[in-house]
Amino acid sequence: MTIVAPKTPNLALKLPTDEGILLVEGEDRPGLVRAISSALSESGANIVSLDQYTDDPEGGHFFQRTVFHVDDFAAVRLAIEASLDAALGGGLDLTWTLADRSAPKRVAILASTSDHCLLDLLWRQRRGEIPMTVPMVISNHTVVADDVRSFGIPFVHVPSQGPDKSAAEERILELLVGNVDVVVLARYMQILSEDFLERIGVPVINIHHSFLPAFIGAAPYRKAKERGVKLIGATAHYVTGDLDEGPIIEQDVVRVTHADTAVDLQRRGADVERAVLARAVAWHCQDRVIRHGRETVVFQP
Repeated sequence: MTIVAPKTPNLALKLPTDEGILLVEGEDRPGLVRAISSALSESGANIVSLDQYTDDPEGGHFFQRTVFHVDDFAAVRLAIEASLDAALGGGLDLTWTLADRSAPKRVAILASTSDHCLLDLLWRQRRGEIPMTVPMVISNHTVVADDVRSFGIPFVHVPSQGPDKSAAEERILELLVGNVDVVVLARYMQILSEDFLERIGVPVINIHHSFLPAFIGAAPYRKAKERGVKLIGATAHYVTGDLDEGPIIEQDVVRVTHADTAVDLQRRGADVERAVLARAVAWHCQDRVIRHGRETVVFQP
């Protein structure tokens, strides 16, 4: 089954053409930047920007993000990939990925009843603030259906009642596998199985409220008010089989006081959740994130 994103006007989204983004990582050693630059220049590419980092100058791990321009990128991409493979994949044993900067990421959004993160992402996508298309929004409720359709985006209701979520996950997999580049959980209040995460085949990004202590379960903001918290925040992370333990992409906090009610905390929490998730999704779609074990390296703008 092939899902085609609706052709809605998006005058604000104008991505650069004939530009590639190269992400590289591997064991650090002298000469890596030169080797990467040489491989690109031999392919006729001109480097536009370059960011690199090593976690230890002696025997550490190396990370680099390079944006480059080359005439008719789509036509010469295979030749560039062959050059990179020969230069970086042999003796240097580097891992690399190459992306077309003009191709927005296909982002499927999963949601439940809360709409603040969902609608914020759709609004930013419509304004061209995030280089992505949204082929569909899937929800286990119908509360947000009309709002989603008002953006010209397909809405699919996949109920997920009861302890057995396998049928719902099968339906979601049927809709998404092969059709999207990333899945975003915009306050999707369901736990995804390890089987689902393996079969979906693309990164999954989640947003989670951040508290100390951790208020698990229903009504976290009421519990936070009862404990007199002074900070509330949010964490965006990649989803793994370990619940809420995946590599962190972005975090932020806001200060609160004793005068804030539980409703105030929830409103301010929603604000920071929107901002944190938007940044995380944008950075992922801009190929600024390299996952490394349980952590990430994020080349921020």
